[in-house]
Amino acid sequence: MARPLRIQYENAYYHVTCRGNSGQAIFSTDADRSTFLDLLERSSDIYQTQILAYVLMSNHFHLLIKTPSGNLQELMRHFNISYTSYYNWKHDQRGHLYQGRYKSFLVDADNYLQEVSRYIHLNPIRVKLNTPMSLEEKRRDLREYPWSSYGGYLWRGRRRAFLQTEEVLAYWGGDTAKGRRSYEGFVGEGISKKIQSPLEKGIGHGIIGESEFIEKIREKYLDSDTDSRELPAVKKIWAQIEPERIMEVICGVFGVSREEIMRKGTKGVGRGVLMEMLYRYGGMNQREIGEMMGVDYSAVSVMRKRLSMLQVRDRKLTALVGRIKRRLE
Repeated sequence: MARPLRIQYENAYYHVTCRGNSGQAIFSTDADRSTFLDLLERSSDIYQTQILAYVLMSNHFHLLIKTPSGNLQELMRHFNISYTSYYNWKHDQRGHLYQGRYKSFLVDADNYLQEVSRYIHLNPIRVKLNTPMSLEEKRRDLREYPWSSYGGYLWRGRRRAFLQTEEVLAYWGGDTAKGRRSYEGFVGEGISKKIQSPLEKGIGHGIIGESEFIEKIREKYLDSDTDSRELPAVKKIWAQIEPERIMEVICGVFGVSREEIMRKGTKGVGRGVLMEMLYRYGGMNQREIGEMMGVDYSAVSVMRKRLSMLQVRDRKLTALVGRIKRRLE
């Protein structure tokens, strides 16, 4: 069977899943699940991606992700390494936690965003197919399952800060009481009726979409002279913000010259903010930033971590960094 394509482009949508190695559990405690979601939030923030839905099962997880910067591979590499490192340290294990690389399907959002979100949210019930339960018991279990974004779709109070519900709920009237009830009814249809999994659309080529969407993707992102069935990965190079533009914005906000902020030993947080923005928006790694600013790459890491810690305690700094992000975006 041909390997599904890995296509990346700006504002793409993906269904992503990953299973434990040899079917083993990837969560041993609720603390593991909480840490998983914390790391997901952190990774999503670093790579500026949007999490539209998620569910954590005992030996696998599902995510619905939007990538404004077209960087799914970078996000998932960072996130999976982060969680594997935590889990192995916490439970004194070694080796692979996951069964190979993550699997991803590119999603035709206009036609299948709703279907994929429902598929993800129905997982806790799907694993109980052979358990005798009434329809109401299944609905209740689904609503009360704590490790899914479904509760956040129904009640704002159960919604994690990183969860983006707007696009999915927009199909049902928006993030209103009526819209949330309508979405609950849509998901409920998947409990009471046998509905085909949207993932079956993506078998073989990795795209969940109508034929027109699939053809459009092939024409736009694949070389027509290349046999796409043999491609292990296809990636579009997305636009990054020029480092000089980032420099201009940072200097303007902090009221300093380029020479001042580049000078080694300069006091204040401006240098750290510049490093962070170059990493996030300039397409530069820490070694490249270090070379540009005359320091070792480890110093870049220290400065970025220090900035992150300062923002936890300093609301004014957090607001300032947020303003810079908006200007760059």
